[in-house]
Amino acid sequence: MTIVRHELRQGKNALLIWTGAIVFLLVVCVFFFPEMKGEMDAAGELFAGLGGFTAAFGMDRLNFGTFTGFYAIECGNVLGLGGAFFAALVGVTALSREEGAGTAEFLLTHPVSRTRVLAEKLAAVLLEIGAMNLVILAASLLSIAAIGEEIREILLLHLAYFLLQLELAGICFGISAFLRRGGTGIGLGLAAMLYFLNLIANMTESAAFLKYVTPFGYCDGADIVDNGALDAAPVAAGMVLALAGIAAAFGRYCRKDIH
Repeated sequence: MTIVRHELRQGKNALLIWTGAIVFLLVVCVFFFPEMKGEMDAAGELFAGLGGFTAAFGMDRLNFGTFTGFYAIECGNVLGLGGAFFAALVGVTALSREEGAGTAEFLLTHPVSRTRVLAEKLAAVLLEIGAMNLVILAASLLSIAAIGEEIREILLLHLAYFLLQLELAGICFGISAFLRRGGTGIGLGLAAMLYFLNLIANMTESAAFLKYVTPFGYCDGADIVDNGALDAAPVAAGMVLALAGIAAAFGRYCRKDIH
């Protein structure tokens, strides 16, 4: 587990910064709700008249004046985008940074197989994502309890975003094996593109199939609150894509000519 420990030490600062930023924004949103609770109904009526914009964020099906609706929309966007960017970042740099930083020669001359290097780097990525989500969930539960509110679907919402991050990390891990340096822009760009694809899918029925393309499709707060469960079909499709990305990483990296 030497490589796992090294990867965790190397990514410690990024993990702390991203986790701290997401927790801060999430807690601010939660504590903001009691101050605006009396005005949320009027805000909900205002948003309801914005047509496609309302549908894009699920505000046509969620009551923005309730804490559940507010959390699913506002906090969901913070957790969704922040978590997706972090997962894409750690996934897409996991393998490519060794060549970019010139440390691949040092690492691969040790008596460890490339398969083990890949497995330990993947384990480090999953541990970072898992740790971040546990801290965020704990902070969210404490802040919600502090304002005296509750949301029955909170574990489902956080589970959905955790699965989203796993899918993006798996896909970006696969992409990382094909890169020789960097890749940060590719990872962040992919996460942003998938987010906007979900907005398009919400705005028009003809693009509803995009729900099976983007992981943000099964993280839709309105669907989770309405159904009380995650949609199994897009979740399964997303996990298949994640596994395909990981398989591509092993297939490519084990045969790759490392510079």
